[in-house]
Amino acid sequence: MTAPSFPQTAAARGRVAPAKFAHTVLRTTPERFPALVAWYKTVLECMPAFENPFLSFMTYDEEHHRIAIAALPGLRDRPANAVGLDHLAFTYAGLPELVHTYERLRKEGLAPSTAIHHGPTLSLYYLDPDRNQVELLIDVLTTPEELSRFFESGQFASNPIGVLFDMDELCKRFHAGDPVEELIRPIEGPLPGPDAFAEH
Repeated sequence: MTAPSFPQTAAARGRVAPAKFAHTVLRTTPERFPALVAWYKTVLECMPAFENPFLSFMTYDEEHHRIAIAALPGLRDRPANAVGLDHLAFTYAGLPELVHTYERLRKEGLAPSTAIHHGPTLSLYYLDPDRNQVELLIDVLTTPEELSRFFESGQFASNPIGVLFDMDELCKRFHAGDPVEELIRPIEGPLPGPDAFAEH
């Protein structure tokens, strides 16, 4: 069975849809509020548009806030294997920016919990102090035509998760001058285990 072509935008289908995705709001305990705010400032290079002892509205671009964090008394930690939001994802302009960010965060003692080449994207997954999962990624396939060819090839149907890759090795090859197109192309590799996205 052949997969359909990559879908048209809502506008192309004559629909009225949001102009953009604006922001995410996270709740945390007052005790972990400072650590969570500091983590997002570090990871995303955010600056506060407004901040007080229990609220932080942070942005890294022209939007008034991309991440908001609220400290609320009486919150309990989410149990393991709970339903709900799986992760937040942030796209970088290209491989140089992702390599820079990975190496900058590594110097800060922050390492991804897993690194997966999904085919359409090259993705690093981090866990914030509340165990929320944050994906930092670059697009490998950048046009609707490329995405359609990928989905129609059957690759995604046979492996919708992707394969693990070694970000340290990729960084070495990047600094050695290997072509970016070679470094980011879809690869063969080990499949992620069942706990690849676990809150560990």
